[in-house]
Amino acid sequence: MLFCWLLPYGSLSAQVPETPAGEQQVENLTENNEDAETEDDSYLQQMQQFIKNPLNLNHADEAALKELRVLTPLQISSLIAYRTLLGKFISIYELQAIPGWDVETIQKIRPYVSVSESAELVATLSQRLAGGNHSLLLRGVQVMEKSKGYLLDSSTATNFYPGSPQKIFIRYRYNYKNLLQYGLVAEKDAGEQFFKGAQRQGFDFYSAHFFVRNIGVVKAMALGDFTVNMGQGLTQWQSLAFKKSPDVMNIKRQSAVLRPYNSAGEIYFHRGAGITVGRNKWQATVFASYRRLDANLVADTLPSGDDFVSSLQTSGFHRTKSETDDKGVQRQLAFGGNVSWQLRNLHTGINVMQYRFKLPITKSADPYNLFALNGKQLGNYSFDYSYTYKNLHLFGEAAVNNQFKKAIVSGMLISVSSAVDMSFLYRNISREYQSLYTNAFTESTLPNNEKGFYSGISIRPATAWRIDAYADFYQFPWLKFRVDAPSAGSDYMLQATYRPNKLFEAYTRYRAETKAINFNPGGLVLPAVTGKPRQSWRTQFSYRLSPAVTLRSRAEMIWFDKRGPAAEQGFLLYADIFYKPMLKPFSFNMRLQYFETEGYNSRLYAYENDVLYSFSIPVFYDKGYRHYININYDINRKLSAWVRFAQTIFSDKQLTGSGLDEVRGPRKSELKLQLLYAF
Repeated sequence: MLFCWLLPYGSLSAQVPETPAGEQQVENLTENNEDAETEDDSYLQQMQQFIKNPLNLNHADEAALKELRVLTPLQISSLIAYRTLLGKFISIYELQAIPGWDVETIQKIRPYVSVSESAELVATLSQRLAGGNHSLLLRGVQVMEKSKGYLLDSSTATNFYPGSPQKIFIRYRYNYKNLLQYGLVAEKDAGEQFFKGAQRQGFDFYSAHFFVRNIGVVKAMALGDFTVNMGQGLTQWQSLAFKKSPDVMNIKRQSAVLRPYNSAGEIYFHRGAGITVGRNKWQATVFASYRRLDANLVADTLPSGDDFVSSLQTSGFHRTKSETDDKGVQRQLAFGGNVSWQLRNLHTGINVMQYRFKLPITKSADPYNLFALNGKQLGNYSFDYSYTYKNLHLFGEAAVNNQFKKAIVSGMLISVSSAVDMSFLYRNISREYQSLYTNAFTESTLPNNEKGFYSGISIRPATAWRIDAYADFYQFPWLKFRVDAPSAGSDYMLQATYRPNKLFEAYTRYRAETKAINFNPGGLVLPAVTGKPRQSWRTQFSYRLSPAVTLRSRAEMIWFDKRGPAAEQGFLLYADIFYKPMLKPFSFNMRLQYFETEGYNSRLYAYENDVLYSFSIPVFYDKGYRHYININYDINRKLSAWVRFAQTIFSDKQLTGSGLDEVRGPRKSELKLQLLYAF
């Protein structure tokens, strides 16, 4: 998926090119939601753990196979049925005989699985506590040019950055074969103070967790920080989840209800305790959390009035006075649970989520906020299901909030033949339905005020070829931010991938989307809401020149409102080189990129390789160059180091960025250093 580093067994780190499908999923996620938090690296950590302790396909159950997040429900069902009928796998190459599996699927999961003959032994508590791996990660990041926020005179300015420009991240983690883990995280963002001022406790953010799996009837137990994922994301989904991408069969949410959390993101997790117990066909989860949340406090000046918050803050930044004033203003008590029942290929579940707030939430009186979340409590209740019959898989979730406003997501995956797969998803979510920390398969960031129908198809006409396409039609029955009328939109994508061998891969993709926005060049009192088309065409190839060297390149063009009054176009071109010699401690990758757009509406995104457990997806507009280099050196079997330098150079700008992040000059450079000590 979105990781770009792999850990060979017995080595601390290695670096390989990203898979095209994975990086496109992350790029699309960021493009559709620019405020999406990208600091949750839980999935990257989990996949690294699978590399060091591969999942044994001879004993893995459905829940364990879902944790890979690579296999579709149909592929999981086929594997279990094949194993039940014919017995244990003798070789990894036997996977090719499973209906619905192809070479591409096997190559995706190959680093993370095994087919060992031996049975999985249940470890005792003492073995779990003493036989695992410790790791300590230290990361520092700094923009080399000083921005406006650091240059202002603190004696006269009211809005500035009082802290140092370094971002610092420290994580200690202990893990025993994905059965027990605990750890601590500490993070300071650039501009935040450190052991002084508003941050006298040192780091701005601390996190701790203890998580154990599979102890008798206890399937999972979480103490400290954890995430909750239920149903199809209408009620609660705090982990990473993808939406539209060329991987058209990856539209279903799949995860354990409780998962450990030890990332740098400060928003999408719970803090408290949770437990999952199960026996035979039944499984039940309960959890409770109490947290302080950042919020915009509005103090009522009337003696009889009450304070309230106008919005919850999700940036996680506490640099300026206004940001530190918002820190921890709101109190949130969250609790809920899940009960599920599994009978062969049928799964059903009931989900409950409750919130209580210290201060009431009162949104601004703008028309689009008429049905927004308000008050001191919120409740969500849902029923989710899935059913597999031969080559057909049905799934969905139906939910209501405490005002009995409805939301539904219902999908179908079908393997038409050995060469054709199809997916369909319908959603109908009331304008009054509200939820927190959710991530359903919707066009909007949150499941609210949306109706839509998605269909996708994947065709493998020949061994070397794959064609993926989707069409998505949606409408918003009520107003949205910057859309002052009910609106509708559409999204189409067609991609052809050619992979004749393990050395070469290329794809070309065309995407066309039309989405309504306010358009008011004449400054009228009531702006017109019009659909603005956005089209893009991308071609990318990757070629393994030798066992140690891989080359990759991409060209992409974009047209916004083509032949319309707000027409813009853009262009991006980059070239990558990856160097990773076998059995040697040194590796690197680097990129040289050129971009040129006529404005922000024609902006482009590009996934960038980063240090271990990290990734970045910058947005590019205007005209300029960008280059970066990542260097990894394994000092010994326990200690590894990474250095990353990235720089953007604009051709016709003397001010880069905006607000307090504005930098004088045409350049913006970033240096990142990381150490990982495993013991």
